[in-house]
Amino acid sequence: MSAVELAGAACDLLEREGPKYNALAALTRDRARREALAADRAIRARTARSRLLGIPYGVKDLLSAKGAPTTWGAPPFKDQVFDEDATAVAKLRRSGATLAGKLSMVELAGGGGYRYPSASLQGPGRNPWDRERWSGGSSSGSGSAVGAGLVPFALGSETSGSIGTPSAYCGVTGLRPTYGLVSRHGAMALCWTLDKIGPMARTAEDCGIVLEAIAGPDPKDATSSGKRFRPLAPRDASRRLRGVRIGYAGEEIEQLGGATAKAALLRGVRELVRILNAKTVRAALPPDIPYGHMVGAVLAAEAGSIFAELIESDRFEELRDAKQKAGLRQGLEIKARDYLKAMRLRVSVHEAFRRIFDDCDLLLSAGRTVTATPLTQPLDLPPTAGGANAPKPVGNAALIAAGNLAGLPAIFFPCGFGTDGLPVGLQLVGPPFSEGLLVAAASAYQRETAHHSKRPKRSP
Repeated sequence: MSAVELAGAACDLLEREGPKYNALAALTRDRARREALAADRAIRARTARSRLLGIPYGVKDLLSAKGAPTTWGAPPFKDQVFDEDATAVAKLRRSGATLAGKLSMVELAGGGGYRYPSASLQGPGRNPWDRERWSGGSSSGSGSAVGAGLVPFALGSETSGSIGTPSAYCGVTGLRPTYGLVSRHGAMALCWTLDKIGPMARTAEDCGIVLEAIAGPDPKDATSSGKRFRPLAPRDASRRLRGVRIGYAGEEIEQLGGATAKAALLRGVRELVRILNAKTVRAALPPDIPYGHMVGAVLAAEAGSIFAELIESDRFEELRDAKQKAGLRQGLEIKARDYLKAMRLRVSVHEAFRRIFDDCDLLLSAGRTVTATPLTQPLDLPPTAGGANAPKPVGNAALIAAGNLAGLPAIFFPCGFGTDGLPVGLQLVGPPFSEGLLVAAASAYQRETAHHSKRPKRSP
């Protein structure tokens, strides 16, 4: 099959199947064909070096693609078009990958908070395993498209959980990179000090291939770390995994795990430890740090500043979620002392992780402690996992918030299915720039299991 044929097949699939999951924001068929023609020329000339050459993909609709709509999932920006590729998209173009489509997202990536999955220009993200369940936000289209097999990989973004949640709910593998490893130039800003761009794919190995292509320095992004990424060679991976120490608490699964998810999550933990032949050590986040409130304060203040012009304009009322609009307005009222206090407390989070990683190499927990929630369920009151009456966080229940506050990398990967037939997954978190070890650990697990290879039946 030529790259042109493959690009056409991917575009056909996205066009036909994507709307069933509200996953497609814009088809980029003409661009995919141009890029595929270039890939075929490189293949014929035997100049091909990239493993992504001719591979179709999709990107979350907060990343600009020259000439294509970039709506940020929000009605006020439905006609927005940029004349430049985001750096991550440009790097994938240079690698020979072919952009097949822009993928839907929660409006403004959930800035301000939102109550219902319908807070999106394309409608609620529908889960490919059950279209009446949510695919997760805010990278909802990326999770659905990869989970349904519509594209081999997609780019998502995470501020606090937006790669992890759709990966867990849709049964795909997602890699959240260290803050600053991947340029955010050309991406919608939600929270300058938390935003990260990362791949979502079928396997950890595929995520590593994509990350290698998009990571690296960028003079257009002042927060770029300047570091590059390369997956570990098989011999190095085996050496690094020999005697690997896994930090684990478990109370977050035992006490907060949903009835449909808990047994499968606990089996996955045992399975991972056995396959890696890992040494497990007790490791838990300090319970006295208000991780969730800190993320909320930082995100609200920064999002309020970023979207101030929109909030104060008539277009603001076009947003679909009332709670989100209220949250964005409140963000304009955050006091400087509250924002700065949260920023200072981040030092405590960094120190807590430093102590944890003195005793272990990777930290293990659930990706989400519940299976995908119904589309009609309010997101601020999910059972056993949050809301006003939720149990006090225990173990590493706050790992997603804490890991994002510290800018740490994480990999999310499937580990089985709940009693309701929906996917469940685990997450591994590592020290800064430990993506190589994370990919190696998840890849070793996936070589011995088949959870990641399961695909849902396509809906008629």
